[in-house]
Amino acid sequence: MNHLTINGFRYRTLPGDDEVDLNVAVAGTGPAIVLLHGFPQTHYMWRHVAHDLAEQHTVIIPDLRGYGESAKPAEQGQETYSKRTMARDILRIAEALGHDRFGLVGHDRGALVGVRAGLDHPESVQFLGILDVLPTSDTWDVLHGVDAKVAWHLYLMAQPTGLPEKMIRAVGPEFFGSFLDAWDADGSTFPPEARRHYIDSSVNSVDSIVADYRATASIDLDMDREDRDAGKQLTMPVGVISQDWGSQLGFDAAALWRTWAPDLTYEPIQAGHFMAEEKPAAIARFIRDLAARSHPATVG
Repeated sequence: MNHLTINGFRYRTLPGDDEVDLNVAVAGTGPAIVLLHGFPQTHYMWRHVAHDLAEQHTVIIPDLRGYGESAKPAEQGQETYSKRTMARDILRIAEALGHDRFGLVGHDRGALVGVRAGLDHPESVQFLGILDVLPTSDTWDVLHGVDAKVAWHLYLMAQPTGLPEKMIRAVGPEFFGSFLDAWDADGSTFPPEARRHYIDSSVNSVDSIVADYRATASIDLDMDREDRDAGKQLTMPVGVISQDWGSQLGFDAAALWRTWAPDLTYEPIQAGHFMAEEKPAAIARFIRDLAARSHPATVG
């Protein structure tokens, strides 16, 4: 398989929740920022942004459980890949590296882990950055009619164990490659080696990726709805940067996020879904600005 690493970062295997081994890249000094990747990617998606941030921060970049070089535990009920469990993974590795508080920035699936970490562990999450996603409950609420076909994979991977895994394995490279192609704004975001890395890694992770998505249609949704009904919010500074999906699906993303995050900045961006690789300077600036709201004495 095509393994890629971020130049200048040192790699460690650290235990997450239930001692699940996580592949973690670390570099830099200063206030800690954890960067979480999305689908169908690995920690490697942060390579450009990471070098920029490492000039002022300790940058911690894991492969989420079930992805990349991290362990892929068999699905033992919905909890195995719930975002609550995955959030505990992140706290464990940050603590192992000496950080009981840290900034947390996630793209796509990683952003959902970040939201759950912020709701469950506000004492640990200094600030929260979100790239191009909605909270789980809001995602399902806004998908309706023929326009919801953009999220067809959510429905496929929400099905009971067995059939979706078998279907995806049958055409794995085509399945995962289709998202890299469809969500790439101009078709030039991924060098050939990066594209191959993401496809190979995902093909090797079908069962765990499906389990991650299946949790989002079940236990993660239940947790979000419970917190929303209770009026629970993200109490730390939150920044969201996103494409304008709302104009297609008929919702106001900034308004949806404000119900969860009273201390919110919302920023639209003219970019494709894979914005950390397409426009890394803009994303690094977004993260630095968010960090400055939380660390005004240490971040320029």
